[in-house]
This record gives sequence, structure tokens and C-alpha cells, in this order.
Amino acid sequence: MKLILKLLAGILGGIVVGLFFPDAVIRLLLTFKVMFGQLLFFTIPLLILFFITSGIAGLPRNSGRLLGRTLGTAYASTVIAGTLAFLVAAAVVPLLSAADAAATIDETDALTPFVEIAIPPLMTIMSALTAAFIFGLGIAATRADRLGAVFNEGRDVIEKLLVVVIIPLLPFYIAGVFAELAAAGTVFETLKTFGVILVLSISLHWAWILVLFVIAGLLAGRSPLKLIRNMLPAYFTALGTMSSAATIPVTLQSVRNNEVDEDIAGFTVPLCATTHLAGSTITIVACAVAVMVLHDALSVPSLLAIWPFIFMLGVVMLAAPGVPGGAVMSAVALLVSMLGFGESAIALMIALYMAQDSFGTACNVTGDGAIALMIDQAAGEAKENGSS
Repeated sequence: MKLILKLLAGILGGIVVGLFFPDAVIRLLLTFKVMFGQLLFFTIPLLILFFITSGIAGLPRNSGRLLGRTLGTAYASTVIAGTLAFLVAAAVVPLLSAADAAATIDETDALTPFVEIAIPPLMTIMSALTAAFIFGLGIAATRADRLGAVFNEGRDVIEKLLVVVIIPLLPFYIAGVFAELAAAGTVFETLKTFGVILVLSISLHWAWILVLFVIAGLLAGRSPLKLIRNMLPAYFTALGTMSSAATIPVTLQSVRNNEVDEDIAGFTVPLCATTHLAGSTITIVACAVAVMVLHDALSVPSLLAIWPFIFMLGVVMLAAPGVPGGAVMSAVALLVSMLGFGESAIALMIALYMAQDSFGTACNVTGDGAIALMIDQAAGEAKENGSS
């Protein structure tokens, strides 16, 4: 929660600077924003390469049907949730700006930074993604443990960079975003959109949680509301930690309270913590629609056009780092390559996402409990069929 308060302080501070401070101060803040953005875009391909490779290579081996069923259920939940979020956001968000064309952001009419230093990435985003799949699947197939250790250590280095440098400096980066918006006169319309997206995302989170537990309750012959009540400790813990991984102990206990088999719980909960990202997908898709509405240079695509993005999003966020904002950092690759987001759109996207990251994480871990119940029921039926 401390990070959320810092992000809110960054938003407020940026607005104050943009409205009341001279152009020189605004340009100084924009200079930091641009240079930090260069570091961020340099880091993203490395994050994709090391985290996704490590995540794919580290999936449990010899788990057979149970592994496939869990991964398939988690992925289906993520994709369907993202589709639902797009349909609702695409219908609601454009209405906010329909009567006010001035609410959009024109990137050509803005203050410029004092200095711009280019830091070209070592590889393109799609090259990093392709290499991650090749190495991840190759390490898993050949059991190249030493090569796997290299990628694990690379993941640790990038995670350290995120925790020590990038995440702590995000409030200043976001302050630069909102200073620019305030100076351009579009900040209050942007904040209105922020508020609507926050309410919309949380509503969609709970709608999806209810859907998952209705399905799990029907399979188990139990009350969905009672099952959700037992998962509330995990939900509220995730609100505070903003990390699915850090919430695993509480999620495990909540799943046990729903009478899931101990072995099933011990397998599904840690696995879903890095593979089931329905809540994060809902937030990213809804925020992406909002940013596209706010930007002159972007337009909201059709459902068929957005589906490849949603399908890839469920993969790219695989093993997203267990730090706040890991999901959106991973998603930057797709936002740039598939939706055409520029630097200012990415900056606004990060600000919008990070302000509600904890709610998406809470939806993720609560949904993990429903998936654990589904897998438990399927495993129980398989045992009965086998014994008969």
C-alpha cells in the first residue's frame, strides 16, 4: 500500500508542477521522465528474455495430465476475462470523451525535455520473446540445468533492478507524465477516465471471481458465496502485498479451508501464482482501451483485432516478477509491438495500471482458489473412474 500512496503523491505532485510551476521546472521533470523511459525500454526485452525463459523452464516436470489441466484452466480463465474486459471497456470508455474532443492527448503539441539520450535495447521485444520460448522449451526438453541456472540468475539481476531502481523511481516518472498532461490542459479529463476505469476494473474483477466460483461451486456441489468467503483473507492480503507470490502462504491456507486436497493445493496454488493472471489481464485490457481513447494517434480495435493481443498477453505475463507492476512491465512488449503504443502512451498506461495493481493481484489469487477447487474435483473424479 505504501507504493500506491507514493504513486498518488506522484500524480498529485505532477499536476501541481504542471499547473503552477514555470516551464523550466516542467521541462526538468520531463527530462527525467524521458531518460527514465529510455532505461525502462532498455530493460523490457531483458525482462521478457530472462523471466519468460526461467518461467517456462521451471514448470513442474512429470506432472502429466494434472499440469496440463491446471495450465489450460488458468490460461482459459485469463483469456476469457480479458475478452470480457475489452467488450465492456470498449462500450463504456469511449462514451466519456464522445462529447469532449479536447480530452484527447496530442503528442505533437507538448513541452520538450532539456536533454534526450538514446539507450537502444540490446534486442527487439519480439526477438526477446521468440528467444525466451526457444530457450525455455529447449531447457525443459534437454534438461540443460546449467543453462537454466544462467537464466535464473539473469532473472534475479533484472528483478533486483526492478526492486531497487525502477519501482522506487516510478512515482517521479508518473509525476512527469501528469505534469505534461497538466501543462497541456488535459489532466482533469484524464483523471475522470482514471476514476471510471478504476471502478470498472474492480467491478469486472468481482464479476469474474463470481463466475469462477459459481463454476467451482457447481462442480463441488457447494455454495459459491461460502467458498468466496473462505478466500477473503487471500484477497485482502494481496491488496497489501501487491504480489501473488508473496500471498502464496495465505492463499494455500484459504484453499485448505475450502477442503481442497493437500497435494492438489500444494501443486496448483504456487503454479497459478505465476500462470493465472485473469485480474491483471482485466486491468491491462481496460487500461489499454482508456489510453487508446485518450490518444489521438491510437484507436480502439475490433474484438478480432484485439484477440491476438489478449492471447499473447496470457503467455507474456507468464512468471511475471513477484514485484508490484511486474505484469504491466511484461505487457509493455505487446503494447508497443501489437497495439502501436508510443512512449507517452506507455507512460500513461503504467501510471493507470500501477494505481490499481493491487486489485488485479487480489483477483488473481482469489481466482486461484476456484481453479484449485476445479482441479481437485477433476482429480477426484479421475481417481473414482480409475478405481472402478
